[in-house]
Amino acid sequence: MLLPQNIIAKKRDKEVLQSEDINFFVDGLVSNNFNDAQVGAMAMAIFQQGLTSQETVELTKAMMHSGEVLSWDGLDGPVVDKHSTGGVGDKVSFMLAAIVASCGGYVPMISGRGLGHTGGTADKLESIEGFNVQPNLTDFKRIVAELGVAIIAQTPDLAPADRRLYAIRDVTATVASVPLITASILSKKLAAGLDTLVMDIKVGNGAQMTSLEQAQTLAKSITTVANGAGVKTQAIITDMNQVLGSTAGNALEMYETVKYLTGKLREPRLHQVVVTLAKAMLINSQLAVDEADAQSKIDYALTSGSAAEIFAKMISALGGPTDFLENPWRSMNKAQHIVEILAPCHGYISAMQTRDIGFSVVGLGGGRISNDQKVDHSVGFDRILPLGTRVNRADVVARVHANTAESAALASKQYIDAMSFSESPIAQQQVIY
Repeated sequence: MLLPQNIIAKKRDKEVLQSEDINFFVDGLVSNNFNDAQVGAMAMAIFQQGLTSQETVELTKAMMHSGEVLSWDGLDGPVVDKHSTGGVGDKVSFMLAAIVASCGGYVPMISGRGLGHTGGTADKLESIEGFNVQPNLTDFKRIVAELGVAIIAQTPDLAPADRRLYAIRDVTATVASVPLITASILSKKLAAGLDTLVMDIKVGNGAQMTSLEQAQTLAKSITTVANGAGVKTQAIITDMNQVLGSTAGNALEMYETVKYLTGKLREPRLHQVVVTLAKAMLINSQLAVDEADAQSKIDYALTSGSAAEIFAKMISALGGPTDFLENPWRSMNKAQHIVEILAPCHGYISAMQTRDIGFSVVGLGGGRISNDQKVDHSVGFDRILPLGTRVNRADVVARVHANTAESAALASKQYIDAMSFSESPIAQQQVIY
């Protein structure tokens, strides 16, 4: 007879778990046959001893099948998605999903919330008055079929085993385990019924993976397991040593998304990440034959306005306004205090402690320290200058949006403390590794 303590002891003693062991553990996550102490012990045993590729595949598949698995019969195109490991100012999902949908893909994107210093896609969408990030699955599937895209938050029906395991990992110092990160990400993504997945693995001082070696380890694990589970998957490693785009904060990032899709402003590094991931999604799902074909389809989606139109339709289909692209601030709150942050010296912006800037947004109220915290969607930073920019003393390097004068002053100081300046120009910063 299988018992929780027997399975925990096997992994503690470096034994390879069989599929029946793993299925028993995952069933126990959903049925509560594993109590919280046993789940924590199991997570720590996996954290310490690791899992083989085959064990990780089995864990991913068992968690994926712990709830509903979507099927997309009757669609006339591939079902394709992207997942980012998270960073500061990462609003790529919005542009990317709209571009791929306008090129004939179907993008059922189930997104996360912000935790720690990283922003969450679902929180950004909730900046928009009326937007419903948790529709029922019937509506979700209908909107994807009609428009080609819907971006929602994780639902209780998909991969419930992951939700319980993640909550316990979060409080037992076992989050940073590559096999557990892999199974957590992929169980949710594979439950969405994908044909193709592109992973954006962030690396740098604002990412979960701070070194290229860590990022490559995670990229290999995710691609091995996802391809092993039958979903064609590619990982692309991108830079997170500075804020991505020119904004950080929920409503401000939605406003930057509108400017990007309508062609008013496309910050070059953000655009490079969007285009690189879009090309991979189009080529891997056979919506484009090669890089040149993919590039021309992306250019058309943006210049014709079709990506913008699809995005606007998705916002209104999920309860948001019908005129979001024309009047974004009509349905989003603005902060009370907008304060310019001034360069303390002449020189070049040479480095940015991106994680600290992310935590400044959280400190303003724009993120969570705990899961049940309410988010102030109006706060954050905009007009952020990129690394390598030459500035004179008292030039504006960014603006802070805050709801008290005190929090604006504190965030301004934190922003300058997170910056470094040099007298001579710095090397061109890599975007795609």
